[in-house]
Order: sequence, then C-alpha cells, then structure tokens
Amino acid sequence: MKNFFILFAIVAFMGSCKKEDNNKGNVYKGTEVSFWKGKAWTSVKLNTDGTPDQMILTLDNDVLSSVAMSDSTSTQHYADNANIPLPKEAPAPFSFIMLDWNPHGHPPAHIYDKPHFDMHFYMTPETEVMGYMDSAKMMINPGADYLPANYIGANPVPMMGKHWMDATSGELHGQTFTQTFLYGSYNGQVVFYEPMVTLDFLKNTSDFQRPIPQPAKVQKAGYYPTKLHITTHDNRTDIILEGFTYREAS
Repeated sequence: MKNFFILFAIVAFMGSCKKEDNNKGNVYKGTEVSFWKGKAWTSVKLNTDGTPDQMILTLDNDVLSSVAMSDSTSTQHYADNANIPLPKEAPAPFSFIMLDWNPHGHPPAHIYDKPHFDMHFYMTPETEVMGYMDSAKMMINPGADYLPANYIGANPVPMMGKHWMDATSGELHGQTFTQTFLYGSYNGQVVFYEPMVTLDFLKNTSDFQRPIPQPAKVQKAGYYPTKLHITTHDNRTDIILEGFTYREAS
C-alpha cells in the first residue's frame, strides 16, 4: 500500500509538471510538429480576463538553418508543408495553421520568387480546407467589405484557397520582397490570414512590428488580430498575431 501511494505521488507530480509546461503565465502551448530538422509549434497567450493577447507560431533555429534551397541540397526528403494544430484556447474563429516552405518562391515571377515561408492562419477546420478543390468555388469572391481596401485577387491554390494581396505593398512597386500580409478565400468566405516572410528576413530580424490591414466587416464573430509581430529569442523565432479585437459578424 505504501508503494502504491509513492507511485501515485510520482505520477501526480509528473502530470502537474506537464500541465505547467503547457501553461506558463496564461500561455498555452500546442503540439510540437517536426519540420525539416527542427520543430514548429503554436501557442496562445491570454489576458487575465481570458481574452486573447497573442497567437504565436514558433520556429526553432533548427528549422531556419535546415530548410533546403533546392531538392539537391539534401540527401533526405523533408516535407515542405505541415498543418500545425492550435491549442484549444485559441480564439474563435481560428482553427489551425498551415505552414509552407517555398525554396524557390512562387508566382508572380520576380516578386515572390525568393525563398520564403507562407503561414496560413485558417478560420476553417483542416478537414474542410483539404476539400478546397472546386475551381468554380475558388473563384467566388467575398464581398468587398470583407477584404481590406486595396486588396486584389491573386492565385487560387487547391487545398488552400484563393489568395488576396495588398496592392500597396512595396514589392509590387519595385521594392525587394521581405514580408507582406495576405488574405485567403474560398466559396465567397474569407478563410485565412497569411503572413508571408522571406527566410533572410527571419534570419536577420530580431524584432519587427507592422499593422494588419483590416476589412470593414467580418463574416464570423470572434477575435481578430490587428498587428503582426516577429521576434527572435532563446534560439527560436516567434511569428505573432496580436492586438486582438472582438468583432461581430455583419
């Protein structure tokens, strides 16, 4: 009987440690996912009243140092994309993050063809996103009020959605692409927010902040971020959505 109580105490202690590891100062960590030779994970920081303060995608330094620039640079195959779960404390309407590494960039040519990450913060479940295959639905646009002013349609991508980019962003006017912020849609619904950031920018930036362009209306009630914040610390890089405000659907 004595041994039983000792074993119970040890198990309880280990369980409490695990809980604290995933909940430090109102920060709730999601499951770590292997990405190249490193790890990626999400976390959510809540205010004392339970409202969201930050929603974070973290890439450790092993991710940034191991992603390959071409298929020939590594003898081992690594996936260039991963769906990363958000903790259950994540604010509605956000569901999960799709992380994509683009070693050669993607269209438009001579603009977004630098090695970069696409970070899709989805507002729809992963199973639904995997069904975004209908080309007709891909081209049904949300009403203009549900996208920020000056956003223009770009490429539709199966199992992602149609992308929308900021027509005022510097890389569309002769500047070198470093970072930008996109929206995504499918079947007339806004389905993701997307920071798009080059590898060089992440490696050479210790602290960066910018506003997120805002639409006049939203289709789903919930908490929406107004700022993008990128920080580097403790051998990792955090891509943070913050400045959350609650908005009603309209």
